[in-house]
Amino acid sequence: MATYVQGSGHSGWSTDVATVTLDRDGTVTGWSEGARRLLGHRAPEVVGRAAAELLLGRQAPGASGLALLGSEEWSGTAALRHRDGHRVDVTLHAHPSLDRDGRPQGFVVTVATSSAASDRDRRMVEWAFDQASVGLSAHSTASGSWHLNAAAAEEDAAGAEAGDGEEGFLRCVRRVAEEGRSTRYERLVPEPASAPVRHRAWVIELWPVRDPATGEVVGVGTAAFDSSEQHAARERLALLQEAGVCVGTTLNVTRTAQELADLAVPRLADFVSVDLLDSVLRGEEPVPGPVDAAVALRRAAHQSAAEGTGVPEAAIDLGGIDTYPPFSPPARALAGGRPVLTGAGDPDFARWLAGHEARTARNEEYGFHSVMATPLRARGITLGVAVFARIGDSPPFEPDDLILAEELAGRTAVGVDNARRYTRERTNALTLQRSLLPRDLPRQAAVEVAYRYLPAGSGAGVGGDWFDVVPLSGTRVGLVVGDVVGHGIHASATMGRLRTAVRTLADVDLPPDELLTHLDDLVAHLSSDREDVAVDEPYFVSGEIGATCLYAVYDPVSRVCTFASAGHIPPAVLLPDGTVELVRLTPGPLLGVGGLPFETTELELPEGSLLAFCTDGLIEARDRDVGLGLDRLCDALSRPVPSLDVTCDAILKALLPDSPADDVALLLVRTRALHADQVAAWSLPSDPSVVADARAQVSRQLAVWGLEEAAFVTELVVSELVTNAIRYGAVPIGLRLIRDRTLICEVSDASNTAPHLRRARTYDEGGRGLHMVAQLTQGWGTRQSPLGKTIWAEQPLPAG
Repeated sequence: MATYVQGSGHSGWSTDVATVTLDRDGTVTGWSEGARRLLGHRAPEVVGRAAAELLLGRQAPGASGLALLGSEEWSGTAALRHRDGHRVDVTLHAHPSLDRDGRPQGFVVTVATSSAASDRDRRMVEWAFDQASVGLSAHSTASGSWHLNAAAAEEDAAGAEAGDGEEGFLRCVRRVAEEGRSTRYERLVPEPASAPVRHRAWVIELWPVRDPATGEVVGVGTAAFDSSEQHAARERLALLQEAGVCVGTTLNVTRTAQELADLAVPRLADFVSVDLLDSVLRGEEPVPGPVDAAVALRRAAHQSAAEGTGVPEAAIDLGGIDTYPPFSPPARALAGGRPVLTGAGDPDFARWLAGHEARTARNEEYGFHSVMATPLRARGITLGVAVFARIGDSPPFEPDDLILAEELAGRTAVGVDNARRYTRERTNALTLQRSLLPRDLPRQAAVEVAYRYLPAGSGAGVGGDWFDVVPLSGTRVGLVVGDVVGHGIHASATMGRLRTAVRTLADVDLPPDELLTHLDDLVAHLSSDREDVAVDEPYFVSGEIGATCLYAVYDPVSRVCTFASAGHIPPAVLLPDGTVELVRLTPGPLLGVGGLPFETTELELPEGSLLAFCTDGLIEARDRDVGLGLDRLCDALSRPVPSLDVTCDAILKALLPDSPADDVALLLVRTRALHADQVAAWSLPSDPSVVADARAQVSRQLAVWGLEEAAFVTELVVSELVTNAIRYGAVPIGLRLIRDRTLICEVSDASNTAPHLRRARTYDEGGRGLHMVAQLTQGWGTRQSPLGKTIWAEQPLPAG
């Protein structure tokens, strides 16, 4: 029986001989521990039984028990049956036990296993253990000692875990010993700074070692395999997979570059910098192909593995420009369009470091010794270069690292190019949008205004929010705010068309509900026009056009504001007494839906009331609905502030995040009123004789206002307009003068028939009146009302 014994660092195989004593009849009288180990039977189970029962097939070496040996020694082979039933081939050696007369009274039989149990075979197993190329070890559960082969002792693989007391490995060993099941343990061992790799990885197989006789776990065997290459490959693959998730998360050029630097440090390099062409940061299209000769690049991002804050190794600040000479690694990578691996042994590398004062100082302090420069290229266009560096005691880069850096740079280049193209499209859309929005609102007698417009800060694109303040006749003012559904250049273009349409319709003094009705028809026509555009045309945009709009007209004479809404959120009003409430509107459908009427709401406002018009980007967000947003708007509006501009800023700060997800338009309007000393009105009968009296009353009023110089023109205008009202209109007839920044004369009657300007022929008796009014004034027009029409004429005030 062969038993593996260890002690004091020495390992070897010894022969543990099984001994059995028999009487003359072949009955077992003695059973040694070696016999138990060989066949598994304990002494009480065998002593007293016939030895022949242990033979496989009951074959005997002789005719009978006594004839088995006679009085001489005997040797031979036999097949024995193990306690669990399997066959055991052995060599038997029998020695007779003689009494004093020389007659045999019993036998002593010793047993040695055949073939594999030979000493040479056992020594061969020992040699295989000692000379194995992988680290092998055994842990004894009895003594707690470890036994290593030469490879394990040299590489300190399995044995090091126990020697260093690594709790994870020791727990694994104890679990194998207790549960009797094989398992696997992986360990990552940091390497010294002088080693060619940063970490050494090991996969350790553990299995229970059992006593063949009892099945008891007496130890744990281990085999350690160096998996450093596989571990490095998995790390590279994991880094690439993470790059697909972490790089290019936003449509921001500098943010995408910074994501690459953050990902690569410290897992690939100790320092990373990303430099881009200036045209890329502006969103422009760089020239296709590699960049030749010296190149000027702007630092977009960098990162360092150094502890603390900042990037101390950087020779260029963020946003700074550096010119790379042709022999430098970045310029070589850009010129060749391929990554460059260089280091301290490259003369061009040393020349590059020495040619820049700040870079030389950083190298002396930190010791840059291995550098990879990888061009950022997408769609055949060079965007910039990424530089990966290892410093100090870190091992130099290997060719596999260069492949990884090239793959990371390629993925980053796609993200940078997408961000660049988005920047270009966004800049174009913002330029278009700002050209369509009012640059500077005209000063109005009726209201004081302040506004803010913020484009969306996310990747949703520029929207179609707009606002406007439209001067109307009679010192009235039209207030507009709207929002086109969707984002992008098409939304901005649609917004511009709608804003132009609103101004055109407002110029003919349409009431708010009628204006929205005409605007609704326009949007419906725009949607039908888009249906004729082929899907493959470059300017095709899927989906129907829709928009919301709120139009209000404020009259400073009556202090009445008339509202009509096409699916737009209501404005909030701050009254002079500090009360804040939402204007209760009856909103109509979105523009473009059609089929439903729009209704007006009239609200008399005290002088000094503050109206807040806005789009949904101000009040609606992911974490709040429209109702909560309107409540916050009212709360922000109620806080006292010194001016409208400050109020605008306070509202935006209270309701918006740093980067709004949608466009925001905010229009604040403080109402004014024209008092009695600025307005004079008369009711006139339908009698031609009253024309002279009307001229006289107007002349007297102008004298009161100190506007005698305007009397001549005003009397001519009043004479013509009152005469036309009496001749062609219907009662009641009214005359009104308004003194503001201009002098306005209005004549109203109950007829809806509007006059038309025409040139009178030579022998015509009439038709010259309106032509004369148009020549003498700076503007005239007609507006309809529920009670008829009003013809107005406006002239500048006399100088002084």
